[in-house]
Amino acid sequence: MFVNAAQPRWIYWKETFRSKFQAGCLKAKLEDNWSNGYELGPLVEIRKLKSNKYVVRYTYDES
Repeated sequence: MFVNAAQPRWIYWKETFRSKFQAGCLKAKLEDNWSNGYELGPLVEIRKLKSNKYVVRYTYDES
């Protein structure tokens, strides 16, 4: 099976948030956890859903 390396694989956080601020706090926490480690940090995004709630998704390095 061929996997396109340019397309990241996204992991969605298990809960939705009412405000962008709440989602931003989780985003900062995810980014900070990797900054002190030896692995490459994830790409973290906040996405707005049609229900006007926010979800956080992030990538991981498989190699």
